[in-house]
Amino acid sequence: MRNMTEISSFTLVGLSDHPLTMNGLFVFFLLIYLMTLITNLLIFFLVLTDYNLHNPMYFFLANLAFLDMSYSSVTAPRMLFDLVIESQSISIPACIAQVFFYLVFAASEIFLLSAMSYDRYIAICHPLHYQRIMSWRVCTRMASLVWVAGCFVPFLHTLFLFRLSFCRTASIHNFFCDLPRLIQITCTDPFINTVVIFITSATFGFAAFLLTFLSYVFIFRTVLRISSKTGKMKAFSTCTSHLTVVFIFYGSLIFIYMVPASSNMVNLNKLFAVIPSLINPLLNPLIYSLRNKDLMEALMKSFYHLRLILASC
Repeated sequence: MRNMTEISSFTLVGLSDHPLTMNGLFVFFLLIYLMTLITNLLIFFLVLTDYNLHNPMYFFLANLAFLDMSYSSVTAPRMLFDLVIESQSISIPACIAQVFFYLVFAASEIFLLSAMSYDRYIAICHPLHYQRIMSWRVCTRMASLVWVAGCFVPFLHTLFLFRLSFCRTASIHNFFCDLPRLIQITCTDPFINTVVIFITSATFGFAAFLLTFLSYVFIFRTVLRISSKTGKMKAFSTCTSHLTVVFIFYGSLIFIYMVPASSNMVNLNKLFAVIPSLINPLLNPLIYSLRNKDLMEALMKSFYHLRLILASC
């Protein structure tokens, strides 16, 4: 492995360098981050404590809430810190650590969305066998597989990052350290890293996307076979929240990583990078909870118990 001694740190080129704009962005993203933590913690707590939510769908939703809290915590605190100080320097080890954890939670969310798609497929296409197929043993194994796969792929990328040297420029045109940006500024031939990215994306990434896609193909086919309009709406309503999350998540990733980078697109790419790392973790709990009767009932029940506890004090 090559030694990265040419430079000792990078400079993160954030969303803005104008003082007034930076102050406004700090307040805006601080509120988003706090709301993300509160809403996801609330869903995680409700699923953990309410017996009516102890089923596979909410088990995966609790995993998603934990992932979203972790996902946003990789980028938001550092970005908020950089918005209130003049120096935006980050050491190379800290940068690589941020890349690793960002990829862990991003990859885990991709695999978890696939597992949730499969859960909805079983619930709609095989409702009579749902409890038998989606047993707690199966759910815990699927969740474990999600986390193992989510850690394995980033570990490969991070391992191969240590073979790179950085000497041309110390500036990363983003508000956090990202794998493609590091490969762009290396002075080492990144061919091996590019091959590893291609292979893992073509295998793990495509497999996860294919499972999600095929699950909804079968779901739509089953829903269209239902004769009554009420039955169709009831069946489809059980997966609309998840489908919305899938579209937003994959749409933002496709724009960030598949649209060719250019000097004219730098600011737009940075803006869209906010979506998966900061906006999605806030939207996900809202999308799942606003139209979910079980979650709203559990929330009202928790508020009622909290009010009784406060009244007795």
